[in-house]
Amino acid sequence: MKIAVAKEIEICERRVALIPETVAKLVKQGLEVCVEAGAGEKAFFSDADYETAGAKIISDSAQLWSEADILLKVSPPQTREDGRAEIELLKPESVLISFLNPLGNPVIAQQLANRQITALSMELIPRSTRAQSMDALSSQASLAGYKAVLIAAAALPKYFPMLTTAAGTIAPAKVFIMGAGVAGLQAIATARRLGAVVEAFDIRPAVKEEVQSLGAKFVEVKLEEETVAAGGYAKEISEDSKKRTQELVASHVKNADIVITTAQVPGRQAPRLVTEEMVAQMKPGSVIVDLAAEQGGNCACTEAGKDIIWNGVTIIGPINLPSSMPVHASQLYAKNVTSLMQLLIKDKALEINFGDDIVDAACVTHGGEIRNQRVKDALQAVVV
Repeated sequence: MKIAVAKEIEICERRVALIPETVAKLVKQGLEVCVEAGAGEKAFFSDADYETAGAKIISDSAQLWSEADILLKVSPPQTREDGRAEIELLKPESVLISFLNPLGNPVIAQQLANRQITALSMELIPRSTRAQSMDALSSQASLAGYKAVLIAAAALPKYFPMLTTAAGTIAPAKVFIMGAGVAGLQAIATARRLGAVVEAFDIRPAVKEEVQSLGAKFVEVKLEEETVAAGGYAKEISEDSKKRTQELVASHVKNADIVITTAQVPGRQAPRLVTEEMVAQMKPGSVIVDLAAEQGGNCACTEAGKDIIWNGVTIIGPINLPSSMPVHASQLYAKNVTSLMQLLIKDKALEINFGDDIVDAACVTHGGEIRNQRVKDALQAVVV
């Protein structure tokens, strides 16, 4: 059983799928691990570190991909500089474990199925107690929530905490966080540690206690429809509910020094939470950090990958924030991936057991077919 770790070629991707510590654990279990030369360099893990852990370093990328029984990545397969798609390098009937964005880009699922690849998408790991150690979306979202607050603090022309000095008293910064999922909760905790007064909003009433336990005030809206989707994620709501929500949050956005938005819907454009009218009412010097920038943004003024100033308000649309913290992002992701592989490998042999709810949910393609109905539906919409 040969496990391979590919070097990421996507621009600005600094994470790596396995770190030396997890490689050592797999080698100890009698598995052969190959790492592409330079795969961990951007995350500050050298080839020598991997060799010490027991991995074999492979310089030829095509060789690594074509010989792997299980290939591990962070970002979805890309097109190489030579024009060849990475998917074409995979050995038929091998296994690919990676973030795949199958709902946002379902065509990749069809390409993997055509190649007879068994592909497991880290985005589709179910949100259950048993799967917590494999939940890469949550581990990476926590990093994004933390970093978002630091970015906002650096951009804000004010202190975060309240200060009493000989020159007078400084009022604490007001932070409004929209979305109380993993990223939002980490943002709340980080902003509170920095001394800000924090308010948080979410359409799911069940998160109220979590928000309050972190020392933030919960801004609640009463909606006459279900707001929780499968797995506990926020569900896309009706246009009427969106309008009521915007009316409620408008005053909180207006009074905030910092707004951090985190709402995303897998495979769809991010819900619009902050309108141009809301931004226009914010104080000059205020800051918005939009963690949904890659999905079109929660703020109407967001431009993905850019920092812009709109009517005196700084609007930041970061892309791939976890990658900006590659050491811990890689450490957490490697743990997620390694935990998943424990379900797939029994006595050094690959065993794809669809009777296991985690494997069943995460497996996008197998045996030349797309297994996930939501991905099938998304692909049909693209074809039509």
